[in-house]
Amino acid sequence: MTRIEIACQQIAYARAYTRTLLEGLDDADWYRIPAGGVSNIAWQVGHITMAQFMLTLFRLRGKTDADEAMVPKAFLKRFLKGTQPNPDPAANLPVADIRRTFEAVFERVMAELPEYPDAELDGTVGEPYVGFPTRYGSLLFCSHHEMLHAGQIGMLRRLMGKAPIR
Repeated sequence: MTRIEIACQQIAYARAYTRTLLEGLDDADWYRIPAGGVSNIAWQVGHITMAQFMLTLFRLRGKTDADEAMVPKAFLKRFLKGTQPNPDPAANLPVADIRRTFEAVFERVMAELPEYPDAELDGTVGEPYVGFPTRYGSLLFCSHHEMLHAGQIGMLRRLMGKAPIR
């Protein structure tokens, strides 16, 4: 198995798991910040989307003109580390827009990664990075990052009184 295949498998597994956590939620659940909580599902999913774009497509090939239509700069800025979730649906993007971008970025990653040359995976990336300062390290961290936030989505579900998924 190649390094790209390993990274793709891990990214796909993390996405499949996150999708199971989103099943059965209505739009109001996405914006709700449970008592004692500090985040909501809308922010978690938007943040996963932003990070996946940055850790994969951007780190490997930079931003293209087509990327702006898929994931606008305003979307990326809204979900950066340190931004604050807002429980007011009117102050947020519609759930359908967040979901559409979440899926579009993933589909683009799954389409482009298999074509990426293995020899370029050892190229370094700038800070900040976690783990390894290489493109391959960025790809591996992408799945770990999504699983970290999937755990937060799972906790938010539980705080809302929903049954655990696993």
